[in-house]
Amino acid sequence: MFFSQLESLTDLELKQLKLLREFIKDINHACVAFSGGVDSSLVATIAQEQLGTKAFAVTGVSPSLAPYLLKQARLQAAWIGIHHKECQTNEINEPNYFKNPENRCFACKKELHKHLNQISKRFHNAQVIDGVNFDDLNDFRPGIKASNQAGVLSPLAELEINKKSIRSISKSLGLPWWDKPAQPCLASRIPFGEEISSKRLQQIALAEEWIVNKGFSKVRVRSQGLSARIELPANEINHFLKIIERKKLIEYFLYLGFHSISLDLEGLISGKLTRDINTTNKSV
Repeated sequence: MFFSQLESLTDLELKQLKLLREFIKDINHACVAFSGGVDSSLVATIAQEQLGTKAFAVTGVSPSLAPYLLKQARLQAAWIGIHHKECQTNEINEPNYFKNPENRCFACKKELHKHLNQISKRFHNAQVIDGVNFDDLNDFRPGIKASNQAGVLSPLAELEINKKSIRSISKSLGLPWWDKPAQPCLASRIPFGEEISSKRLQQIALAEEWIVNKGFSKVRVRSQGLSARIELPANEINHFLKIIERKKLIEYFLYLGFHSISLDLEGLISGKLTRDINTTNKSV
């Protein structure tokens, strides 16, 4: 199946799409680390287009992935037409993960790629590829080091394709989720040093899903101790305050086990919990 271009692209984006197709076409068999995000979905789309049955996607399933996002990943894989597998990962039992140090993501990705390596070996020693993009290389992402150690290829990063281009290319190919909000793993809502548990991750997932179902797709519920702090884009805060049924929100969050609920007036800022970390700690 070839995904036709439905909308125009800049000359640079056309070149990037061509190079991405060539990059993936040269892979014999591919195992796509598939989260259902815009980045890995574009990689899965091109893998399906260029490799057909020689490509498949795998989603790691654990408490750190919100159930509604897993459902979306399943639907997106079906829409793309790529064979989709799921594997249970157990990072929650790993001290370097649940104790929540600054390099927590390294332990998480190490666990994921342990499973992907086993799966790919059973499928013609497929090459694992992921959706890490060029912008990610300048962010604090310890998991990239674990992926590199596992021999994972990152076509988007290697071809210097950034998030803006990924969304433009995805839109031009008719991918319905081209503007889907970024959704880091649920553990990113818990401050470093506070232990992660399945219960806390479930609380966060259910709290965010409740708000998403009210029409606010971009949301983070930060869990600090027994408190929930809601983050929304700054330009949506007034609308949220006007339409949300405050009493029902409070009742539901208390039911989930939170003891207090607040709204962050600064607004949603990606990576807020890592912005004070020295930039020399960034993974490249």
